[in-house]
Amino acid sequence: MNEYENLPTGFVDFADSLCDLENEVKDLLAAKLYEKRYRKGELVLETGMVCNRIYFIDSGLVKTFFYTDTREFIMRFFPEGNMFTVLDSFVLQQPSDFSVMALEDTVITFLNHDDLEIICTRYHSAETFYRKLLSLAAVNMMDRMGGMLEEKAYTAYHTFLKENGPLLQRISLADLASYLGITQVSLSRIRAMK
Repeated sequence: MNEYENLPTGFVDFADSLCDLENEVKDLLAAKLYEKRYRKGELVLETGMVCNRIYFIDSGLVKTFFYTDTREFIMRFFPEGNMFTVLDSFVLQQPSDFSVMALEDTVITFLNHDDLEIICTRYHSAETFYRKLLSLAAVNMMDRMGGMLEEKAYTAYHTFLKENGPLLQRISLADLASYLGITQVSLSRIRAMK
């Protein structure tokens, strides 16, 4: 039995699902993982800080968001079972334009940037995992931006329901309106339409 079998496996299992990792890589990843608990409303990452971590949501829910002078814009929600980072800040090691907040009491497993870099230089499969993770994050961000630019609010609401329906019971209407880029009044009108 290796030490990987005794540790929380969500992060490692997710990584392994993207790229078949050798047991040695799984053990090394598991040894470099940290767990942190966040209370509802607590910031996981604050705007202006460098995102030095890749996160895996073991339980709970977070949102990535930013503010303009007049309002909040939510880019994504990440429930349990998802891995994420603030892509540009993590890759370029520059201050983040986004914040990440726990919307529920949340347990996160994370891997530090420097540890990932070291593992990737030693193991091709770890580098492949990282490349695939970055590729998925980039595609998801492009889809999100395309949806924001192209979809009307009514269509965006119904797309959200189709793709993220169970989250509707876990997020506030204010957060949903912010995600859709509309006011709560507009959201109420859309919800009232048949």
